Amino acid sequence: MTQPDLNLLRLELSVKAKNGINFIMAATICWGLIAIVWLLPGVPNQLALLTFFAVGPMMPLAWLFSKLLKTLWTVENNPLNPLGLWLNFAQLFYFPFVFIAFYKAPEQMPTALAIITGAHLFPYAWYYKTKAYAIMAGIISVGATVVGSIADNSGFAVAIFMVAGLAALVGFLWISVKKNERSYNQLMQQ
Repeated sequence: MTQPDLNLLRLELSVKAKNGINFIMAATICWGLIAIVWLLPGVPNQLALLTFFAVGPMMPLAWLFSKLLKTLWTVENNPLNPLGLWLNFAQLFYFPFVFIAFYKAPEQMPTALAIITGAHLFPYAWYYKTKAYAIMAGIISVGATVVGSIADNSGFAVAIFMVAGLAALVGFLWISVKKNERSYNQLMQQ
C-alpha cells in the first residue's frame, strides 16, 4: 500500500465517520451529567459511584447522534476500519487507574477519568487525519490534571472543564471534516 492510498483510506474514514464526532458529542453530554453528579450532596464515594452511572448513556447517545449526523460506525471495505475499534479498546487498559482513584481517592476519580478520556483521543489524530485530536488530547489530559489538583470541588470543576474541552473539540472536528471532505472528493475525482 502506498502513502497516497493510505491517506485516501484515512480521509474516507474522516468523511464517512465524520471524525467520530458523534462519540465526542455523546461524551460531552455524559460529562455534563458528571458535573451535575458532583453538585449533589453526598460523600465522595457515593458521587464517584454515580459518576460511573453518568457515563452509561454514552453508547446510546453516540448511536443517536450518528443517526442525526448520518455518520457511519463502520466503513465497509476500508482495511483501517478495525483499527478504530482497537484504538477504543486501548482505553480499557487505563481503567485500573480509575478504579484505584475510586477506592483510594474517590474525590479524584473524575480527574482520573478525564485524563484517560483525553489520552485515549491522541491516536485518532492519525486515524482520522486531523490534528484536533492530538492537540485536544494534550490540553484535556494536562488541563484536567491541573484543574483536579487546584479546584475545591474538583469533580465538578473537572467535569465542567471536560464539557468545555469536548465541545471545543466538536467544533474543531466539524471544521476538519469539511476540509477533509474537500480533499477526499478531489482525490476521488482523479
